[in-house]
Amino acid sequence: MNYLQNKVAIVTGASSGIGAATTRTLSAQGVRVVAVALNQQEIDGFVAEANQENHGNGRIIGRAADVTNLDQLKVIARFAFDTYGSVDILINNAGLMLFSNWSDLAVQDWNKMIDVNIKGYLNGVAATLPFMLQQKSGQILNMDSVAGHQVALSAGVYSATKFFVQAMTESMRKELGVEHGIKVNTISPGVINTGWADKVSDPTGRKAAQELNKLAIAPEDVAQAIIYALNQPAEVTINDLIISPTRQNW
Repeated sequence: MNYLQNKVAIVTGASSGIGAATTRTLSAQGVRVVAVALNQQEIDGFVAEANQENHGNGRIIGRAADVTNLDQLKVIARFAFDTYGSVDILINNAGLMLFSNWSDLAVQDWNKMIDVNIKGYLNGVAATLPFMLQQKSGQILNMDSVAGHQVALSAGVYSATKFFVQAMTESMRKELGVEHGIKVNTISPGVINTGWADKVSDPTGRKAAQELNKLAIAPEDVAQAIIYALNQPAEVTINDLIISPTRQNW
């Protein structure tokens, strides 16, 4: 059964990678999606292409916003509600994965990940939760990572942000799910080919990342897992779903 038909979703980090694949897959399930990305030109290009792929159904609308800016996300949530009459799903997906050793003292990279991976998720919740509480229903899916379950070399701060996501989601599940019927869950991907390896700034780290990326699976595989987690009856919540390459050994 399709429990997602005609629901309204906000997806951050939607112009590429897992966000783009998820937006396309949600639209194919009959979901009306407000696709959010930092760059207006990029999100406009993606939306035009995605809507054309779905035979011009127009179920995807693109909006630019910085997830580190709460006011901008509040505007997105209000737009979704005013346009469609509800805010049913939030997918906190926008994130940064920057590798460095502690001895590198890459403070700027640390702060970027904290701002996007932690504050960005909290801002998404703060912007959309009031509508869900008003509706007495909703779903919040926080994209996590296997790095939120175990720590890899050169990924200490990134893993810390994803451990934070685990903690915030479990706390929200126990309060929002139990007391308000709002479902909250995580998807924890392993190595996914989203182009992240080529963005690593350190040459040595980039080479290692590119080698690791050889076993990566596609964003579309993760999107299917997201649909599975979301497309459940009201009384069922998939708490955390780990999806990783078969040959990934961690």
